[in-house]
Amino acid sequence: MNSSGFDVFFLTMGAAMVLAMHAGFAFLEVGTVRKKNQVNALVRVITDFGFSTVAYFFIGFSVAYGINFFAPVSELNNIGDASNGYEMVHFFFLLTFAAAIPAIISGGVTERIRFWPNVLASVILVALIYPFYEGLIWAGNFGFQAWLNSTFGAEFHDFAGSVVVHAMGGFLAFGAVFMLGARKGRYTRDGRVNAILPSNIPFLALGSWILCVGWFGFNVMSAGNAEGASGLVAINSLLAMVGGLLAALVAGRNDPGFVHNGALAGLVAICAGSDIVHPVGALSIGIVAGVGFVYGFQLIQTRLKLDDVLGVIPLHGGAGLWGGIAAGIFGSTAMGGAGGVTFMSQLVGSLTGVSIAIAGGLLVYGAIKTTMGLRLSEEDEYMGADLAIHQVSANPEEDMGA
Repeated sequence: MNSSGFDVFFLTMGAAMVLAMHAGFAFLEVGTVRKKNQVNALVRVITDFGFSTVAYFFIGFSVAYGINFFAPVSELNNIGDASNGYEMVHFFFLLTFAAAIPAIISGGVTERIRFWPNVLASVILVALIYPFYEGLIWAGNFGFQAWLNSTFGAEFHDFAGSVVVHAMGGFLAFGAVFMLGARKGRYTRDGRVNAILPSNIPFLALGSWILCVGWFGFNVMSAGNAEGASGLVAINSLLAMVGGLLAALVAGRNDPGFVHNGALAGLVAICAGSDIVHPVGALSIGIVAGVGFVYGFQLIQTRLKLDDVLGVIPLHGGAGLWGGIAAGIFGSTAMGGAGGVTFMSQLVGSLTGVSIAIAGGLLVYGAIKTTMGLRLSEEDEYMGADLAIHQVSANPEEDMGA
């Protein structure tokens, strides 16, 4: 197999691993929501992936990289400077990242969002908002990276998407959660928080495990080719994951939801600097992310009264922001890292992504709320999205007494 063919195979396996992570998103959500909303969670995650594929193929990939596939088949294998159809599998790999945006948001808006308005929002975000920032960082569009380099001494470094994917997804979810409002019964009139218990802890744990395994494709294969693959990225991902879960275990007082999401917080945070930080730095990044998720979740739910069901704002948004900034700290040679980064470039690049996400989320979900409406009716929400939207429950035979 020639080197180009091997790179195509390498990236195809990475794309398949990240595609499998969407099953993790689905089961993490299914285990967290109430039983009457499990089917809806499954259907939204897989159909969001389908609509994201169409949106990114026809619009988003071109917005980010200026590449499209509207050419005869005889020319597709050699688009750009690549051969063996590399750019096509590169699209597949990056699509799985783009499709993670609505999958992340899904966890925040679940149990009360209408189906087709949610589809419309997902299409707009994957076609336009996400690839705009993706192109700024990973394609050098509009001279943003060149400006950071000339102003602060380095480009913004985000190897596998702490900010480009996760902080974007988490803070886009902020606009959606804010516009939707809380689930019925979540908060009392005097400000108390009513517990809404998860339906299935084993499903929640399964979702976390699937995501953890797939994440090594997410991170290691972000190198883009087999020659660039690095064992440093693998061990840093491992240690950050472990740091996040152990820190969340302690800070969350053995709560299984915090433990399983703490592992994910560590993985979110290490994406940006996984190729440049020392393994001890990766462990530290994961520990901070795990603790940050626990206290961030409590802050958002109890103080800010934002009903972010799965905690995607602190998990992806907060940990992603921390990961972008942390790469500028632990990636420096003074902290044992490989260097080539500056704290200010990481700070400005990260805050730019967060700002675009918050503004984009408020704009898109606000416009849809005004024109179409976002939320299920009170009756449908009480019945549950499974019966209201899909006319079937998660366990039809049991519910029929069969």
